[in-house]
Amino acid sequence: MKILVLNCGSSSIKYQLINMANNAELLAKGLLERVGLKDSELKHQPKGKEPYMVIQDVDDHETGINLILKALLDPNHGVIASVEDIFAVGHRVAHGGENFSASALITDEVKKNIEEVIELAPLHNPANLKGIVSMEKLLPEVPQVAVFDTAFHQTIPPHAYMYGLPYELYENDKIRRYGFHGTSHKYVFEKACDALFMRKDHVKAITCHLGNGASIAAIKNGKSVDTSMGLTPVEGLIMGTRSGDLDLGALLYIMKKKNMSVDDANNLINKKSGMLGVSGISYDMRDIENAAWNDGHKRAQLALDMYMYRIKKYIGSYAAAMGGVDLIVFTGGVGENGPETREIICKGLEFLGVTFDVEKNNGLRGKLDMISKHESKVKVMVVPTNEELVIAHDTLKIVAYQDSTQEI
Repeated sequence: MKILVLNCGSSSIKYQLINMANNAELLAKGLLERVGLKDSELKHQPKGKEPYMVIQDVDDHETGINLILKALLDPNHGVIASVEDIFAVGHRVAHGGENFSASALITDEVKKNIEEVIELAPLHNPANLKGIVSMEKLLPEVPQVAVFDTAFHQTIPPHAYMYGLPYELYENDKIRRYGFHGTSHKYVFEKACDALFMRKDHVKAITCHLGNGASIAAIKNGKSVDTSMGLTPVEGLIMGTRSGDLDLGALLYIMKKKNMSVDDANNLINKKSGMLGVSGISYDMRDIENAAWNDGHKRAQLALDMYMYRIKKYIGSYAAAMGGVDLIVFTGGVGENGPETREIICKGLEFLGVTFDVEKNNGLRGKLDMISKHESKVKVMVVPTNEELVIAHDTLKIVAYQDSTQEI
């Protein structure tokens, strides 16, 4: 059973084709960039074959997905003989609002619900919908499933997801914390528990998804009870280009002083802030670390200090909120491949029960393993995330169940 996983952005489409019948074998993956612009570029990597690249104008998502299907079917670079080999399609959808606490088979009603929360995710949900509608046109007989970034966090209680705003803003406009990276937090939590033979329903865990976008989740007995991102992905940790937590009064002051429009302010906090804004160098942690540690760049060092401090502060606050912590997990590009980052964050967490293994941590990049000592009360792990695999699993489960009920 081959599942095509699509992650459609406003001008890009990431994809994977996974054979779930053969131990979730990755058959192909790729990225199409510059959708809607001239000289769009498709990078296609089939298993066991040379990479394949196509450069041509791709006007819209339907044209782009059709190009991806042609790559998957290509006699030389493809991995399937017919589109009939595709059992189902799973879509990453950024925002499900309060309507979805789990993944869902795509129907007209589901599409309507995704459209209704576009104003909560104006940069992501329209592109996600374009991917769904395009695939309906290209492969109308193939079932599709929506897997929501926000779904895992729908177990967060009201006292954690509500903002200190007039209540009618929640009642009428659904202004509240939703959280993101849900598929990643769920996956690495379950993977870590399995590796450590921990019962998921008896664990207090803090999962740290650290990449260009970053968030932390508090997971108690298998359920998300708090997370750092809010109504939008800009809240919480300092990220590559996002400011993270910010005094709203400061933003209003800046807007007034600089005569900024709402769009200008949105661009400021989403694209010009974070590690890029503080360091003045780059949003890439590798560039910033090199500048700070090898060149003595003061602003780069300040950016790193702020980054580590914010993560450590969230870990401490979530441990307090849950009444303790049993497990801390690092994932994402930085979390998986940044031993220096992990060590700095964990230094000083001894009071929580962390006994860090510096030697083991130093040699660990991109692999699942424990980086706390055996006697550590709180276990610390690195777990590579695989959001596409979560999407594929959910898609298979939902479509297979649907097929079984129809047969009955």
